[in-house]
Amino acid sequence: MTAFLKMHGLGNDFAIFDARTFPLVLDSASAKAIADRRRGIGCDQVIVMESAKGANAFMRIFNADGGEVESCGNAARCVAYLLMGEAETDEVTLSTTGGPLICRSTSDGRVTVDMGPPRLDWREIPMAQAVDTESFALSVPGFDDVALESAAAVSVGNPHCVLFVKDAERAPVAELGPAIERHAWFPSRTNVEFVQRLSPTHLRLRVWERGAGITRACGTGACAAAVAASLRGLTERKVIVQLDGGELEIEWREADDHVLMTGPVGFSFGGEVNIKALMADA
Repeated sequence: MTAFLKMHGLGNDFAIFDARTFPLVLDSASAKAIADRRRGIGCDQVIVMESAKGANAFMRIFNADGGEVESCGNAARCVAYLLMGEAETDEVTLSTTGGPLICRSTSDGRVTVDMGPPRLDWREIPMAQAVDTESFALSVPGFDDVALESAAAVSVGNPHCVLFVKDAERAPVAELGPAIERHAWFPSRTNVEFVQRLSPTHLRLRVWERGAGITRACGTGACAAAVAASLRGLTERKVIVQLDGGELEIEWREADDHVLMTGPVGFSFGGEVNIKALMADA
C-alpha cells in the first residue's frame, strides 16, 4: 500500500505522493489509473514529490490522461504548503521540468508562487510555426468563432492558448477546448483559456486543461491570461482572476518581469492505495 494526500487549489484536485524517502516509479498507465474518478483516487493531476539538489523537492506532474507535464501552479501551492509546514519555514523552492518555483506563505494562510518570467517567443511555447504570440489568427476546422481571429500564446513553464471572449459562461469550452489542445500548431498540445475582461483589475476565466479537460481552476492558465490581457492593454499588471472554483491573485511584476500567483490551499483527505490492484482493475 502507498500513502497519499488528496489536496486541491480552488477545486483543481491532486493525488500527492511523497517519494523522497521511498522511491515511487509511476508511468502513464499507473498515473491514469490513480486519476480515474470511478476506480482510482480521482484527480485532475497526480503529483510525486522527489528529492532534488538545490531545491526542497522536485515536483513530478502527471495529467489525468497519464501524460507527464512541465508545470502546475495550483499543485505547486499545495506541495509548497506541505513542505513549508514540514520545515517550519515561510519559503521553499520547487524544481519542475518547467523551471524552478519559489513559493512563500502569506499572512492570511495563502501561498504565493513565483512562476518566473513568461515566455512569449513562439519557439519557447512551443509552436510549430512563427507567429506574433500576442495576437494571431488560429484556424480550427469546424469552428467560426470571432475569438479565434485574435488568439494569444504564452508559456508559464507549460503552453497556453488564450482566447478573449465576450461571455466566458457561454464560451464553447467543451467543444473548442479539445480541438485547440491538439491543434497542429501546438506540437506539445496546449492548455486553452477562455477569458472575459470584467474590468481593468478583474478577469473571468474558464479553462480546458491539456490532458485533463475542463477543470475548476488552473493556476498557470490564470497567469497566462493575466499576461495576455496586460499585453493588450486590457488590464493592469495586477489582477484578480475569477475561475469556476474561486479567485486567484496574479501580478506580472514590472521590476523583474516575474509572474506571481497567490491563492488558497485545500485538504480533502489522506489514505493508502494499492497501485498494483488499480492497474489490474484498469
